[in-house]
Amino acid sequence: MKLVVAISGASGAELGLKFIEYLPKNITPYIVISDSAKKVLKFENKKYITYDNSQIEASISSGSFGVDATAIIPCSMNTLAKIACGISDNLITRVAAVALKEQKRLLIAPREMPLSAIALNNMQKLASLGVVISPPIMGYYANINSLEDLEKFIIGKWYDSLGIKHNLYKRWGE
Repeated sequence: MKLVVAISGASGAELGLKFIEYLPKNITPYIVISDSAKKVLKFENKKYITYDNSQIEASISSGSFGVDATAIIPCSMNTLAKIACGISDNLITRVAAVALKEQKRLLIAPREMPLSAIALNNMQKLASLGVVISPPIMGYYANINSLEDLEKFIIGKWYDSLGIKHNLYKRWGE
């Protein structure tokens, strides 16, 4: 599976890195990190394929590259608004636009709260196009005892939405 993972915005960027860290070995992540997230993360990891957000010409920006799914974790409200309005002015928004036109799985994890009416409107617009809108919200039924348990639960729910097999959390009834 070719999976683009974009980290947009600073708040919650560490959760995006954990999403990448827990990926099964059979998934190739192609990573794009916004300038704001880079400032927080200081991300320099050579074991992953990474792109600068200004590399609009990157292979992952073309439908012919064959990306299977895209996850934007976290997704800033600015990036969300651009995607909802069809603005493709950087690699993250271009990859999202390609996912929409190719009808591929696109998961967006909005990171801010409370949510404004504008943000909710943008999310509704994208959800009506088949985008999975999945903010990092904990499940109280998940028997969470630590921050790591909470992170694994949220990431596991994202993996479920993308069709990625995992055992990050105990499922209901297990």
